Amino acid sequence: MSNLFVSRSLDEILFWSRIMKEHSLFLKLGFNCDDTELINEADHFYKLFEAIETKAQNFTMQSDPRQIQQFNIEVHNAASMIWAFKRKILGLIITCKISGNNFPLLVDHTSREAAYFATRLKELNEGKLKPQPAAIIRENVFFLRIMADHAKFIGHLLDPSERKLVEQARDFSHDFDQLLFQAVDLEAMQPQSETVPLIDKLLDENRVSVKSLRDFKKSARDLIEACKIKSIIHPLLADHVFREAERFLQIIDLFEAELTGTNTQSIEDIANHGF
Repeated sequence: MSNLFVSRSLDEILFWSRIMKEHSLFLKLGFNCDDTELINEADHFYKLFEAIETKAQNFTMQSDPRQIQQFNIEVHNAASMIWAFKRKILGLIITCKISGNNFPLLVDHTSREAAYFATRLKELNEGKLKPQPAAIIRENVFFLRIMADHAKFIGHLLDPSERKLVEQARDFSHDFDQLLFQAVDLEAMQPQSETVPLIDKLLDENRVSVKSLRDFKKSARDLIEACKIKSIIHPLLADHVFREAERFLQIIDLFEAELTGTNTQSIEDIANHGF
């Protein structure tokens, strides 16, 4: 179990520290040029999570679990700090104290991911390595909302003349809103809803839609990188949302395997490929 603790911890940190680093960049790009204090804070967090990412890459599967536990605490503190920074920005935007190009929903979205990251590290240090039914439902609610947000952001950041892509993004937004409401209903019915058939159905339905959204994001990313569509989407942002869809699919597969008792992944597979 100590090897599994190390692999899961490093997997979470390597994935989410990169996400936090990129959030810092996206927020910085959305500030006005005279928001120098906020720009400097964003730069600070970019460097902080870049250093965390580098440090994580220097650990191995043979690393002492006690060292990893301390590292998790260190990273948890960093995730908590960037969460507070994001909530401060959200407050400034909503009270009209700053303007710029950061949507309030985008800032809230990034803060939810920071909170999720911090919670995952806390759970790992508490020895919670295998997902329980309640956690599976809760995590699907979290990621379905993330996917629904992504579809909305894409629809708003594409040029209005990209009518077909905008319409596709709206369709995905509606689809994931419905899946989210369905998962929230299941969450509200807990603990009675924590049955294998119901959770299995939840995972199967979500997998189909997430694969479709993942493929749409991949196509959009490739078109943006090739300068074949008109948008104000940063190429890194396009890749960022694609990676998060991939992450959700990995988590769905892990949950399915744990639920059915067919988890045959080796510790090395988990370390090399995530969940």
